[in-house]
Amino acid sequence: MMATLDKATALDARLARLSVPAGGFAAKARREALERLSAAGFPGRRDEYWRWTNPTAFAAPEPARAEVPAAQPEMFDGFGRIRLVFTDGVFDAAASDALSGEEGIEITRLAEAPDVNWAASVYGTLEAAGQVPVLRPFATLNTVAATDGLLIRVTGRVKRPVNVIYRHKSEVSDPILHHVIRLEPGAEMTLLENGPSGARFNKVIEVEVAEGARFHHIRAQGPDHKRQAITHIFARIAEGALFKSFTLTVNGRLTRNECVLWLDGDNAVAHVAGAALGDGADGGFHHDDTVFVTHDALNGESRQVFKKVLKNAAVGVFQGKILVKPGAQKTDGYQISQSLLLDAASQFLGKPELEIYADDVKCSHGSTTGAIDPTALYYLRSRGVPLEEAKSLLVLSFLADAIDEIEDPALKDEIVARLEAWLATHRG
Repeated sequence: MMATLDKATALDARLARLSVPAGGFAAKARREALERLSAAGFPGRRDEYWRWTNPTAFAAPEPARAEVPAAQPEMFDGFGRIRLVFTDGVFDAAASDALSGEEGIEITRLAEAPDVNWAASVYGTLEAAGQVPVLRPFATLNTVAATDGLLIRVTGRVKRPVNVIYRHKSEVSDPILHHVIRLEPGAEMTLLENGPSGARFNKVIEVEVAEGARFHHIRAQGPDHKRQAITHIFARIAEGALFKSFTLTVNGRLTRNECVLWLDGDNAVAHVAGAALGDGADGGFHHDDTVFVTHDALNGESRQVFKKVLKNAAVGVFQGKILVKPGAQKTDGYQISQSLLLDAASQFLGKPELEIYADDVKCSHGSTTGAIDPTALYYLRSRGVPLEEAKSLLVLSFLADAIDEIEDPALKDEIVARLEAWLATHRG
């Protein structure tokens, strides 16, 4: 009983500090989410999927203070793109491109959309479905209290990527953003995300990928050292559709990325990958990837590829599950989670899972932890490569499988360049 009271008290304190938007197309979804959240409360360390990551920072009424990071060159600057900027969770129209005018795509703002019929059928719907079998209360909190976000409907093949840029100006910013994306049959788009987001960040993306559509997502989290962020992606993939998401994480005191995918149509494809580099020397580093993929149709293909490089007592967590429902024959599910520990004080905690109720499937998972291969290091050193440069080359080689999930060669080069810059500043 005491645990229930503690959760309820924490929730009341958190909600008391929020201004929940009222009215508009999302009002019903917000009310229903609040009912679910009130019944569940916030998670505690005894909850199965939170035993390795302390949720207290996400449940606290106010965020811990985080200094504003120094200005750095903007990622994806060399790409023709649609720039959409949020500063501490507030849309910055002056720094953004126009929301309309691009062929094959409609973009509006959650804060300025009182009646968007297509979004009303998506907002909060996938998040609610994602509460089974594991509760995700911080995603529910987002549905209740998100102050802004993007509503994106894609009707054709969009030539330019949509680049959502997050800027951090206040040491106590606490943005809550909710993006809703719907790709109509045969449509295609690329979504880019980057930038320091705030002292504490709660974000949800809900994606409906219709028949034959293709959705590409590349996200870079960092370089702010003190960031605390919890993000969720909920995606439903229809027949013959493709969903691909890659996340690069550098720095950040506490990060949890959750991804919940449903392959609901025959021949659907879903790939989710991540590369994390953490140095715990500057106040700690804790990075958690939690993934749940459900196959509920024929000939589905899913891949989970996650790599973490950790040093100076950094902590990495991976919790990944593949669920194959009855009748989902010919499923091909693959999952790999690996860590490279650069010192004895860092640790990696992994929980790979398979749950299969069909008999004609090909599913596998693996999880490994290790240090830099001394034989490979000796080989490079014997050919005149300096020690720290040799280590960096081996780290990049270790991360290659995750980076290869990015289809666009130019975007892949951009990610590799950011990795090389991080390694250059964290040598020794």
